[in-house]
Amino acid sequence: MMNLKYIKYTLVGLTATMTMNSCSKDFLEVDPKGTFLEANYYQNEEQVYSGLVSVYDVVAKQSRGFENMVTMMNAGSDDHYAGGGGATDGAGIQSFSNYTISESTLPLSFWSDYYQGIFRANTLLAKLPEAPMDESKKPRIAAEAKALRGYFYFELVRLFRNIPLITEPLPASEIYNVTQAEPSQVWAQIEADLKEALPNLPLQLENLDEEAGRFTQGTVMAILGKVYLTQGKNSDAAAAFAEVNGTPGGTSKYGYKLLDDYNDLWVISNKFNSESILEVNHTDQSNADWGFWGSGADEGNTINIMVGPRNYSSSNTAMAPDYVSGWSFSVITQELYDLLKSDPRFDATIFDMKAMADAGYASYAPGYQDTGYFLKKFMPLNSDTSTGGGAAALNYKQNVYTIRLADTYLLEAEALGGSGARAQALLDAVRARVGLPSVTVTMDAVMLERRKELAGEGHRWFDLVRTGRAAAELADRGFTAGKNEIFPIPLQELENTQLVQNPNY
Repeated sequence: MMNLKYIKYTLVGLTATMTMNSCSKDFLEVDPKGTFLEANYYQNEEQVYSGLVSVYDVVAKQSRGFENMVTMMNAGSDDHYAGGGGATDGAGIQSFSNYTISESTLPLSFWSDYYQGIFRANTLLAKLPEAPMDESKKPRIAAEAKALRGYFYFELVRLFRNIPLITEPLPASEIYNVTQAEPSQVWAQIEADLKEALPNLPLQLENLDEEAGRFTQGTVMAILGKVYLTQGKNSDAAAAFAEVNGTPGGTSKYGYKLLDDYNDLWVISNKFNSESILEVNHTDQSNADWGFWGSGADEGNTINIMVGPRNYSSSNTAMAPDYVSGWSFSVITQELYDLLKSDPRFDATIFDMKAMADAGYASYAPGYQDTGYFLKKFMPLNSDTSTGGGAAALNYKQNVYTIRLADTYLLEAEALGGSGARAQALLDAVRARVGLPSVTVTMDAVMLERRKELAGEGHRWFDLVRTGRAAAELADRGFTAGKNEIFPIPLQELENTQLVQNPNY
């Protein structure tokens, strides 16, 4: 089978132009001759596999393009400001950060990208049974397509709540007649897709070099745990996460284990390590350029360029790293700085630009909402800059964790109500990894640990909403209870359709 990480293809009928690459210097391009209408595609195993890769491609919404999930969700939390070059630098991210977000300012892609993935999954599932290929390979491909569809619906329902449920290819003539489903129907479909996928997925990947990034049973079980927890099905969530996590501090049956050193999580070459459960793969060799940035044809990590200080310059590289000059988004708040200042994870998480500038080791141009503190987890060095084609700013190769083991440890502890011996062991394992002593497990202790452990990774806003803490923690930002727990439906999706706007927008 062709390598999932190396395929690049063009498929007009699926509106898909995408790549999934590895950190290898090799780059195989698979370009079908001419173009294919959807009705004529899936005529051999190569086309089926390309169709599967096109579904996987949407997972990169986490960190690809300006409208990526991580910097967007950071902006709406109490740990970050949107930042950037000014109050109008990205209407969507700015309006989410100050809770003036509306149907007109929310970027359409937070809706349309995931529905594109669902469309691709539905098409693949419909065509797969009749595709002329090795029958023994079909169950796994179908399982991956179902699991991915479940994951995309999970992202949509927790972002928008009231969404259409589409499980078959939809004729163009029916697009404007689609209505929203009851959220309970969507949740039920997500659970069904994930459960049906599990038996036909491998426990672990046998050949990481060839298959890194593909879903395993562990990936799907972790997503299922998050699905249960978000619905308040805590006992089901705890059971699912227990499968993923195994014995706290040990190696689970899926092969997951906490890295010994927290700092190793942010070593750019340390891809698909034992702590990674769901990871977005990036490359510095996709030749991404401004003309197609964010389209799916670019495979660089955009968070990298977004979070660094503007006009950064190091005058003393022995004291101040030679970081890439960035766009100053996801600015760290004083509150998060103070919270992490005495924590062992501070140095991996926050770059204290203010201290460097005051000492004369480096300089920068303060951006919008500047605090002098930047998100170090995603700050590349100039030595990490691509030597390939395209725009250097759009071609960074650091992978991004969507789910990692410390995350699921703490989610299980949350599902257990922040009490009991197992919740204590899970919390202790996360803290012990960074040399911190045990503290008595409570829900507050678990949520505090999540805030520190996962700072800047896009989880905080969802944590606040899921636990009912958002209104209190984000009141000074303008968060309105009963409204801002979900996004508005984008204006473009409401025009000439049967869709109804979410409450209070």
